[in-house]
Amino acid sequence: MYLYPSLVTALTLIVYQVLTVNVGRARMKYKIMPPAMSGDENFERVVRVQQNTLEQLVFFLPALWLFSVYVSPLWGAVLGAVWLVGRIIFAWGYYQAAEKRVAGFAISTLSGLGLVLGALVGIGLKFFNIQI
Repeated sequence: MYLYPSLVTALTLIVYQVLTVNVGRARMKYKIMPPAMSGDENFERVVRVQQNTLEQLVFFLPALWLFSVYVSPLWGAVLGAVWLVGRIIFAWGYYQAAEKRVAGFAISTLSGLGLVLGALVGIGLKFFNIQI
């Protein structure tokens, strides 16, 4: 029943883990040892990708599952996949230059908002027992 949102969730966790590993690799490359979080600008962009994605996961995962439960697992997975692609585009762009992160950020933000707003509509319809 929730196969597709489950797949998107698992893929999201894998992407996040890759971003986390990239921070460790960047620490070695730019010789910035813990607990330092600043230094070379290239390192700081890698850290910001990982941190921003972590911050966004708090919003995205509940939105994905609320939409999937109250609206549609298939469409939740589609919007979730768009969010995930947006985060990959965000990371790829940000790794190159800070100004190249905007497109990916916009894609993931808009799809995430679609999930939460759709979930609210679905919850409202169930709350008032309205059938569509």
